Amino acid sequence: MTDKHSDNNDLAALEARVDELIRTVDQLKTENSALRNQQENLVNERALLIEKTEQARSRIESMISRLRAMETRS
Repeated sequence: MTDKHSDNNDLAALEARVDELIRTVDQLKTENSALRNQQENLVNERALLIEKTEQARSRIESMISRLRAMETRS
């Protein structure tokens, strides 16, 4: 009878551990999905910021060129 009781306890402990692992996997899947979405958003934001920086650089270079042209005409 003790062996049967011990087997039941072992089985219950194994079942509890499997349930815990399933919950952990589900939690990690959710976290992984959220991190992938966050990474995608950050990549898109970075691309936008690079584009805006290039536009600003181009406008500033254009202003500098116009200022130099005005300076040489004076």
